[in-house]
Amino acid sequence: MKKLLAVLAGAAALVATGASAQTAAPGQTLKAVKDRGELVCGVSKGLPGFSAADAKGQWTGFDVDLCRAVAAAVLGNADKVKFVPLTADERFPALQKGEVDLLSRNSTWTLDREGKLGLLFAGISYYDGQGFLVRDARKVTSALELDKSKVCVQAGTTAVVNTQEYFKANGMELELITLPDSAALVKAYEEGKCDTLTTDVSQLYALRLNMAKPADHIVLPDVISKEPLGPVVRQGDDQWFNVVKWVLYGMINAEELGVTSANMDEALKSQKAEVKHLLGVDGDNGASLGLPNDFVVLVVKTVGNYGESFERNVGAASKLGIPRGINQLWSMGGIQYAPPIR
Repeated sequence: MKKLLAVLAGAAALVATGASAQTAAPGQTLKAVKDRGELVCGVSKGLPGFSAADAKGQWTGFDVDLCRAVAAAVLGNADKVKFVPLTADERFPALQKGEVDLLSRNSTWTLDREGKLGLLFAGISYYDGQGFLVRDARKVTSALELDKSKVCVQAGTTAVVNTQEYFKANGMELELITLPDSAALVKAYEEGKCDTLTTDVSQLYALRLNMAKPADHIVLPDVISKEPLGPVVRQGDDQWFNVVKWVLYGMINAEELGVTSANMDEALKSQKAEVKHLLGVDGDNGASLGLPNDFVVLVVKTVGNYGESFERNVGAASKLGIPRGINQLWSMGGIQYAPPIR
């Protein structure tokens, strides 16, 4: 009886504090990654420009770069990453179960995902929005001309509800076809099972690259939703949340202050207070996170600043050719903004 009462008392304490059996102890993930000597990072199963593996199994992309940046900050080596490819349906359960330390996989930050799934978004790495891709031969110029379309969408994404609500709000008929992953989307579209693809605009540019004749397809100008994309961690481990958040913010601040992978040696000699704080020359900001004080140096030297990663993987000069747009720094006319490191 005493043992039963003790168990019940413990359960009541958990309820009273809002804790759960899945809550991580402070510092648990950071310690686990350091002890393992490897970061386990969830990425998409293959999205050009964001996360894709080549024939040798080498992963590259904008989302991949964030995984590598965290590994550089925590382990001093950007190559110490195990990439776990996940579908949209698999991604959040994998993170919840502890199968990955971090999810860096074109995922939209929503209240539902934080409030109900026990997750935390550690910042916005890419401001996106949902759009539509159609064949140029249809001569469609606006999403408002898509009445009675057969639309392919990926299951387990915010795009499903967004599409239904958009068509309903505009009095248009819709046949929605849900598919498990991006490869299935392209296959169904090219086989004529649907005449329209919908997902985040960035993904539409990426998916178009996988088509037999990319130039035969256009991304419509309409953007029907807000899709702030960013890295995701589990709730309950504030230290790990802060590590991932400040690695991202370090990359953004580095671009704003003109610190690049090419000029790092010169930047380390800078007398500007902001640069000295960023690079750990002054202060102990890194140590307060459980990282080396020069963690931003480790990140930028091996991965680059935010702008370098963006342009290399998805920017105007890349295969995707996506304009920087609102992902430009706030000081350059965009809305990308990071809190200061000081």
